[in-house]
Amino acid sequence: MTKKQKKNLKRIILSAAILGILLALMEIPAIRDRLPFPENAIANRIVMTLLFLIPYLIVGYDIVTGAFKKIGKGQIFDEEFLMMIATAGAFAIGEYSEATAVMLFYQVGELFQSIAVGKSRKSISDLMDICPESAIVLRPSESDPDKIEEIEVDPSEVEIGETVLVKPGEKIPIDGEIIEGTTSLNTAALTGESLPVDRTVGDRCFSGSINLTSAIKIRTMAAYEDSTVSKILELVENSTDKKAHVEGFITRFSRVYTPIVVLSAVLITLFCALFTNLGLAKSLYRGLVILFVSCPCALVVSVPLSFFGGIGAASRQGILVKGSNYLEALAHVDTLVLDKTGTLTEGRFAVDAVHPNEIDESVLIDIAALAESRSNHPVAESIVKAHGGHIDSSRLGEVEEIAGKGIRAIIDGQTYFVGNGALMEEIRADHHDCHLPGTIVHVARCNAQNSGVCNSVTDVISDAAANDSYDAAAPTAALTGAANVIEYLGHIVINDVLKSGSKDALTGMRSSGVRKVVMLTGDNEKVAEKVAKETGVDSYYAGLLPAQKVEKLEALLKAQGASGKVAFAGDGINDAPVLTRADIGIAMGALGSDAAIEAADIVLMNDDLRKIPVAIRLARKTLRIVKENITVSLAVKIGIMVLGALGLAGMKLAVFGDVGVLILAILNALRVNRVKS
Repeated sequence: MTKKQKKNLKRIILSAAILGILLALMEIPAIRDRLPFPENAIANRIVMTLLFLIPYLIVGYDIVTGAFKKIGKGQIFDEEFLMMIATAGAFAIGEYSEATAVMLFYQVGELFQSIAVGKSRKSISDLMDICPESAIVLRPSESDPDKIEEIEVDPSEVEIGETVLVKPGEKIPIDGEIIEGTTSLNTAALTGESLPVDRTVGDRCFSGSINLTSAIKIRTMAAYEDSTVSKILELVENSTDKKAHVEGFITRFSRVYTPIVVLSAVLITLFCALFTNLGLAKSLYRGLVILFVSCPCALVVSVPLSFFGGIGAASRQGILVKGSNYLEALAHVDTLVLDKTGTLTEGRFAVDAVHPNEIDESVLIDIAALAESRSNHPVAESIVKAHGGHIDSSRLGEVEEIAGKGIRAIIDGQTYFVGNGALMEEIRADHHDCHLPGTIVHVARCNAQNSGVCNSVTDVISDAAANDSYDAAAPTAALTGAANVIEYLGHIVINDVLKSGSKDALTGMRSSGVRKVVMLTGDNEKVAEKVAKETGVDSYYAGLLPAQKVEKLEALLKAQGASGKVAFAGDGINDAPVLTRADIGIAMGALGSDAAIEAADIVLMNDDLRKIPVAIRLARKTLRIVKENITVSLAVKIGIMVLGALGLAGMKLAVFGDVGVLILAILNALRVNRVKS
């Protein structure tokens, strides 16, 4: 509890104790008869009013003063105004204990509200704690430039390219690359993942992560205002500014609803006083019941509290929602469009299959890995990784890169060609396409007896022509058969690695209410078909350029109509146009990605596709709770109003209709925090 909450709790307890004592004095005849109450009715009323004003003002002085301040500003139709005039009216007709009890219960409801908001804020305030207070930067000493000093500064004062020392237990202040040390990092505040991650020299690390084991030195790669922690804090701070449609409706509804019920209370009082034999006091009592129960605080509090709780619960899962309007829209998503690379797949290549031609698999991989060992292309790196063993560079001679086609490399004194089908066509290798989808890397060897023949692709072809082995009608057969210059050794199939949780994620999406899942990719038809079958997407579109992805999404939006929403999930690096165009843009693995945080409506701080069904379930539960609170609140209030107007409901039931419903709505709103990950 905060200091203010503790103070309010003490006020409530003290007021309740005094009210209890007064009720005991009034209701227990043995005590009441011995007290020297004035016999004069007016004097008795004054004494009773003064006695009950003590607990009333202890618990409600801030409500009374707040109401008067708002009246001075012309703001009269709110819950504080209703509470003040209703309790004042109760005092006027001699309902002292009920007036005090209503104010007491109202403050109990306010305390529940404060605690509930605090609980929902906690997850966001915890996120705010990722902001480091200082940074230790290594700079030359002013007195001795050759000496490096550790200087503690504000993170905003650290420049790009400077070296920062992060000790165990400290937060990383700015995005950077580790240049010294090995450690484990706690990234839970950023990604929602509780398991630490290992990082060493050359690895990138993000601000807000907590260094767990060893001191590390980081070379900063961004200014503080552009770092991950700064962008996340800005996103969270602005999330409450974008209200859901239902929140706007409740605000507009309250502005109309409150004046209407006040007028209704006045009219009922006048009607009963003028056209019935109830008398002024009982007529006023009926009007006061209407005022008590009419307070819209259960709606005004519980609706934004539910959305706020939903945003807070999402942040604990590493899901950042930019506003309650996006959470509301996510609850209506029934078509989910997914990018392939980096979303359904890891975005990194791996060898899928090795198909040798009359040689061992290990030999084929060995040749390809040696030829590709000097390249940093992702395909080359995947082949070297599949080799797994030591690459003996002494076996490797001249290496020539053939732009857009592959590599010519001399290995153990022989010339090899490693590349795509176009390269094989050019050297007239007797190759064939693979039945498996993916990127195909072919391997061929030059067997010309003259060592100078295979110095280049041109030399291979010219040598074949000089030996009359080149036949324009059947170039491959002539070259490989008659002269036996090129020998095809086989091919390697490489594919983007499917994420381990992709299939489970799609199952979770359907169980969360998503009706259709579509994949968009720039990859070829075979690869797209393979991924679609493995993951279980409903349909896919392959070979798309970025602009064509937007066109396909617009077609899906048009086909969707007004019945639901279309969400797009991508890795946030090259999908900004599609993220922006979708009803809901979801960026995955967005740590360090400016494009993702700016373009998306919802940001998943890691690349786990299974977070999407969690977010959808959370959004649907939030909206369901909001609807429950609206329905129950209005039904109870209208019912008690009708009963009050007919004289069948008193102050106690009116208190339940206001404070009781408020507390129930708050407790119901807190259920949004219990969503399974």
